Amino acid sequence: MDIFEAVILGFVQGLTEFLPISSSGHLVLVQKIIGFSVPTLFFNTLLHCGTLLAVFIALRKDLWNLLRRPFQRMTMLLIIATAFTAAIAFLFKDRVEELFVSGQWLGQAFLFTSLALFVSEYLSRRPGRLRNDAEMDWLDAILIGLLQGIAIVPGVSRSGLTLSGVLSRKLERDLAARFSFLLAVPAILGALLLQIRELYKSFHYQSVNPTASTGLLMTINPVSLIAGTFTAALTGFAAVTLMLAIVRKWSLTGFGIYTALLGLLVLLDQHVFNVVF
Repeated sequence: MDIFEAVILGFVQGLTEFLPISSSGHLVLVQKIIGFSVPTLFFNTLLHCGTLLAVFIALRKDLWNLLRRPFQRMTMLLIIATAFTAAIAFLFKDRVEELFVSGQWLGQAFLFTSLALFVSEYLSRRPGRLRNDAEMDWLDAILIGLLQGIAIVPGVSRSGLTLSGVLSRKLERDLAARFSFLLAVPAILGALLLQIRELYKSFHYQSVNPTASTGLLMTINPVSLIAGTFTAALTGFAAVTLMLAIVRKWSLTGFGIYTALLGLLVLLDQHVFNVVF
């Protein structure tokens, strides 16, 4: 993998991780359209480190508040939501990995994201008072956690579904943005820990079998690794900052239109043109 490929993949990962358009779906598309090799696990781990750093910087005040008062209500709600996400991810991990390689349901997944965004905007604008942080309950957390679990499917946006869940429950838009991105921290950390575990197993296997290759630790130029990670962190920070402003003041309909058009294009290519798939 050269520097150009690393920067492109870092840009796509960082930008789409937090925009409600699916980072995994766009990574599948970019790899298939441009013909990039599938990134090694080590490189994917570094990209996740970059996006995690972006969240830490963008939400430093919220995270510091949680660290200072770890037993507050918001912490418990985040734990509940994360537990339901983890359960779904654990149950369907192998099947999702197959979908990531094949891109079989990518078009339908983009359309599902679009539908979720449209429906949540409609429900959030129903007459009635919006609920604040203190009124958010464990049922809200369970729903949002389940939606984030569904978003492990490539093409289904994690941020799109978590934002949709909060908005559809008539919670304040500022709360929707903050809760969605705070929930990204344990999700990204979980993915990072799993990747580190696989990396450790790979290192151990290759230390015992020096001539074997696991496909996880292919040689990558160190400059490419740094460039990709830095790009993911920079674009990730820009995406979080942008989305916080958009959710608070504007509609998510534009992202719904984008993912709907993208889903239709993918389906047309898969079933008619066969240019990419």
